[in-house]
Amino acid sequence: MNKADNEAGNKAVDSLINYETVKYFNNEDYEANVYDKSLKNYETASLKTSTSLALLNFGQNLIFSSALSMIMIMAAQDIIAGNMSVGNLVMVNGLLFQLSVPLGFLGSVYREIRQALIDMQVMFQLMSVDPKISSPPSAPLLEVTQDNAEISFDKISFEYIHGQKILNEMSFTVPAGKNYAIVGGSGSGKSTVIRLLYRFFEPSSGNIKIGGQHVDKVDLLSLRKQISVVPQDSILFHNTIWHNIAYGNLQAPAEEVVKAAKVAELHESIIDWPYGYDTQVGERGLKLSGGEKQRVAIARAVLKNTPILVFDEATSSLDSLTENNIMKALGQATEGRTSIIIAHRLSTVVNCDKILVLDKGRVVEQGTHSELLSNTQSLYSALWYSQHDPDQ
Repeated sequence: MNKADNEAGNKAVDSLINYETVKYFNNEDYEANVYDKSLKNYETASLKTSTSLALLNFGQNLIFSSALSMIMIMAAQDIIAGNMSVGNLVMVNGLLFQLSVPLGFLGSVYREIRQALIDMQVMFQLMSVDPKISSPPSAPLLEVTQDNAEISFDKISFEYIHGQKILNEMSFTVPAGKNYAIVGGSGSGKSTVIRLLYRFFEPSSGNIKIGGQHVDKVDLLSLRKQISVVPQDSILFHNTIWHNIAYGNLQAPAEEVVKAAKVAELHESIIDWPYGYDTQVGERGLKLSGGEKQRVAIARAVLKNTPILVFDEATSSLDSLTENNIMKALGQATEGRTSIIIAHRLSTVVNCDKILVLDKGRVVEQGTHSELLSNTQSLYSALWYSQHDPDQ
């Protein structure tokens, strides 16, 4: 019954959170039917549970009542025979009655006890699961500065599904304080690089170093404190716009939060809203546009103020004018910091110190924008001219 209840709850939450997708494809009836099937499973399991417990209570009361009646009859026969007094009969009745009451109560609460034990079992099973990504025992803290925050990938291989390699012995180095871009076609492994750097996953082989230290041998929290990430899909909390920006550094003073909003070209929009920074953003940022959510993610990264900045399609939802303004601001924010920009739109990476081109999990080309574009046979040239008029 508990499993069916959890399944029904999960399906309801999933369809409600993704209600826009449901309505886009007119699948309200389908989702309702799926939820109804889960409720039917819950109903069947609940009826079995109630029936079995009712039979348990009935059988228990039947045993107690029958046994009490038989003993009363036996005691009455002993009184008639002169072997017992009436006082003995009262004593036997009182003792048995006092014994049956707590046992009967135990039967009535059996369901609650059993359900609590099942819930506890699930909780303890969850607590016994060891996370795949964790800090080694007595791991040292990763302490890097802007001067030594070099990032090195050495023959990294990785696969989400066994036998389907995303990265294949990929190697590259981002010197401290430099701004590198990673470009390539869809599925070339660009976003996977960020997930491995942040240790959401472990590579199948190879080593990743930051400041000369292996990321898998340092404290995990200290590693993530040194990296700010602007994700491709920014998820916001159901709270105020202030809270969502300040989430990058909850101890930051108010002026720093406002400064980060200005860098992300968000401050002017916020002060025009009726409630300003106290405006609620809605469930998962529902009340904000895609560009505004992306600018909140950029403001968070700026506010975190780390030696390493990573941008995963950070401007994909912005218009060209806002994108240019933000790129200029980010140029100032990334000055002197080690930064990696992952982009599909190559116009956002033309000013990077070096561009790495990925294909089939390897770095197949690298160089500045002009160097890569000078080779008309390069993959970068093909990507560039597919997005721009070759005559311009």
